[in-house]
Amino acid sequence: MKKPLRDVPSRGSLGGVAAVSVVAALVLAGCGSAPATTSGTAAASDYTGCIVSDTSGFDDQSFNQSSFEGLQKAEKDLGFILKSAESKANSDYETNLNGMLSAGCNLTVTVGFLLGDATKAAAEKNPDKHFAIVDYSYETPIANVKPIVYNTAEAAYLAGYAAAASSKSGKVGTFGGIKIPPVTLFMDGFYDGVQAYNKAKNKSVQVVGWDKNTQDGSFTGDFEKQDTGKQVTINLLDQGADIIMPVAGPVGKGAGAALKEAKAAGKDVKLIWVDSDGYLTAPEYKDLMFTSVMKQMGQAVASVASDDKGGKFSNEAYVGTLKNDGVAIAPFHDFDSAVPAETKSELNALKADIISGKLVVSSQASPKK
Repeated sequence: MKKPLRDVPSRGSLGGVAAVSVVAALVLAGCGSAPATTSGTAAASDYTGCIVSDTSGFDDQSFNQSSFEGLQKAEKDLGFILKSAESKANSDYETNLNGMLSAGCNLTVTVGFLLGDATKAAAEKNPDKHFAIVDYSYETPIANVKPIVYNTAEAAYLAGYAAAASSKSGKVGTFGGIKIPPVTLFMDGFYDGVQAYNKAKNKSVQVVGWDKNTQDGSFTGDFEKQDTGKQVTINLLDQGADIIMPVAGPVGKGAGAALKEAKAAGKDVKLIWVDSDGYLTAPEYKDLMFTSVMKQMGQAVASVASDDKGGKFSNEAYVGTLKNDGVAIAPFHDFDSAVPAETKSELNALKADIISGKLVVSSQASPKK
């Protein structure tokens, strides 16, 4: 039986979000579970903040988890009721959104591009309720929906440059889950960063798995099948790539598994995570973790919830950039000593140029306000 709606204990995240004690009880209703009690600190609140995941779930070590942790932080800081629903299949989106609305949610955060249509439909049917959606924006703005999007190409550009500078084979790779703008945006930035390194150093590092010019590359077709991610990674390794960036949510674990096996076989390989700092959120691969292209989703979701609770809701899109710290690359952690000071200096200069506008990182998938 699927569980479309439940009260969620505020739990300590892998990234270090403090736990909040919750007393919870499930009241069965058909094949689902209905909301029951909430945290003691929020029991008297007249505000309810809610969140619906895509099919990757809240433990995806990626964008669902980071967004959920942001709402948990807001719950802890502001003292409101938090409810959540994990989607197991695309068909759950409408059901879960309807469940949230029945539960009296003031703000419902939906996570992921794939919830775009369901969020729009729910918002238009319920103009008195507020929504925010991560990784999706509408061509025609909706009055009660705030898009939360990220120009990840900027941070991925830095990761691509660093990867090209650190590759021993002269080939780096990337692949995606589903071919949608929030995925190809990472891949475009990564590709351009490699080209920037080649131009600056008169090198010819190749990108396998994605060609920005043709918008063609390797995709697994979903964000769930880790075995497929492992096989795609093996294919990229067979083509000579030694640093690989999966843009595929939990499918990235399949890439990690393939790289672990390659490393055990004596290959010098590295992994670049996306959405969160994989060194912290996917510690089973930390010995492979070169860096991560991060969306600072937690802070954005927490800020949107705080604004909404304070009566300052706006449907103007939040666009995370290097300039506003909405995107970033993670530290090199265990690989820090292997990255030359010259490369680090060049990355700092590139970041400053992007922030100032001197260097514009572009993609046909770039978000617009």
